[in-house]
Amino acid sequence: MSDVADRLEDLRRAGLYRRLRLIESPQGPRVTLDGAEVLLLCSNNYLGLADHPRVRQAAADDAERFGAGAGASRLVSGNMSLHRRLEERLASFAGYEAALLFGSGYLANLGTIAALAGRGQVVFSDELNHASIIDGCRISRAECLVYRHADLEHLSWGLRKEARHGGLIVTDAVFSMDGDVAPIAELVDLARRHGCLLVVDEAHATGALGPGGRGAVAEAGLSGEVDLIVGTLGKTLGSYGAYVCGSAKVVDLLINTARPFIFSTALPPPVIGAALAALTLLDGQPGMVEQLRRNGAILRDALAGHGLEVGASRTQIVPVVVGEARQAMALCERALEGRVFAQAIRPPTVPEGTSRLRLSVMANHRADELGAAAHVIAHAAQGLGIAAEQRPTPHAAPLRRAA
Repeated sequence: MSDVADRLEDLRRAGLYRRLRLIESPQGPRVTLDGAEVLLLCSNNYLGLADHPRVRQAAADDAERFGAGAGASRLVSGNMSLHRRLEERLASFAGYEAALLFGSGYLANLGTIAALAGRGQVVFSDELNHASIIDGCRISRAECLVYRHADLEHLSWGLRKEARHGGLIVTDAVFSMDGDVAPIAELVDLARRHGCLLVVDEAHATGALGPGGRGAVAEAGLSGEVDLIVGTLGKTLGSYGAYVCGSAKVVDLLINTARPFIFSTALPPPVIGAALAALTLLDGQPGMVEQLRRNGAILRDALAGHGLEVGASRTQIVPVVVGEARQAMALCERALEGRVFAQAIRPPTVPEGTSRLRLSVMANHRADELGAAAHVIAHAAQGLGIAAEQRPTPHAAPLRRAA
């Protein structure tokens, strides 16, 4: 146990210790945090649907009709009509033949990458991909080449170098810590020229980009052209779980080989009901997506007006990079004193020297709230002597690991 205590103390000294904060209200633009009402600027509930009356009611109705849980994995006895209905709706929404539900976005990426890439193949992964993609690469037993962030020349070099192996290109659509968007069209072209499959994780793009919130792939005019997309039910759709869309054959392969799908209990009926209701709202009210885009621009402009840099973001995710972990934590706490909850993000979630406040807006934030929040954050940074600036992300050399 002394080793555990020592490790915890090391985390504290480095400014990397984490603790759970208690929210005592529904997820909304304002929440009750540790007993005080604060403006919430670090949630992925981008469209505010987690607390929408129709979403809540749908969850309650399906709990009454189908029960609280599915009881087993879908390959045993947990496959229910609700699962099939949601998969059909998601495939249609994204423009694909088929979809498959997973227990979470993390499980979806682990299962999909490991199922599609194996020993003797290569996975090409953007250096700023989400941890679930990184871990999927690790367990796949394929070799992994990490290319510099959105660097098409570096990726092209790696593809030529590994041409004999074939494999998989995988990228986030919207990068969750920076808010920038992957070059989807160019990635599709590279994948086709080199005979690779392309997987795009739309977790932070669904409901935020593209016509009707259909994501970055749709925004690029390439719906159905990317081999697989991964999406989540737990962000703009306000529920929980995830999905993969692709051809019927690829989905059939995942059903038979993706271990997180095979060995996990199916998503509970209330979760499915909530997601179906949220998808209906998104389909019927595209104005929510436009409002989310406007709110992202409002916050970026307000921060810039106070002299803060927000990098290459053009989405609802707005980073304020401050550098060291302790500085980011100090800024988070000072912002909380001003009733703005903007979580500090530190390594290993982001590279060393790029700790930040990772701000995320919601469609139902008001413009005056966002302007006031930018003032609070800027004033807090000034008071702490923090020069908040977007620093260049360190670029990794190509990394390979043995199979």
